[in-house]
Amino acid sequence: MSHKYGKTPEAMSRLTPDQYHVTQQAGTEPAFNNEYWDNHEAGIYVDVVSGQPLFSSVDKYDSGTGWPSFTRPIVPDAIVSKSDVSYGMVRTEARSTGADSHLGHIFGDGPTADGGQRYCMNSAALRFIPVAELDAQGYGQFRHLFDTTGTARTEEHAS
Repeated sequence: MSHKYGKTPEAMSRLTPDQYHVTQQAGTEPAFNNEYWDNHEAGIYVDVVSGQPLFSSVDKYDSGTGWPSFTRPIVPDAIVSKSDVSYGMVRTEARSTGADSHLGHIFGDGPTADGGQRYCMNSAALRFIPVAELDAQGYGQFRHLFDTTGTARTEEHAS
């Protein structure tokens, strides 16, 4: 099943002020005071604007930063990176390819065994879909990432 993910007026109208600030104005939410930084449930994270699948809990880990962190996107071409020179520093910004939503930043200090990348995301840019709801919400193609109990197949990736 093919999907075209993008930014629509309807989707934009559903964003909270925080979601709009983060995704459309490249804002950042507070560390340790956001919805998913400490979420340990199995499932996937999608772009809050378009619903594009971005990350899996299989690749989520506790980076100690206070934001949800992942070692890789769920689909390699779901994320595009751009140079960000705001705040007097050079960083790599992560944006969704479907809706061009600002998601967060990519750093090279992630787990070495998993490629060394840390996708440090804002919870406000994401919507979490638990394993039990994947089929009902149209994301059943990602069920293979989890075993029959809904937990991550590879414990070293589970958070």
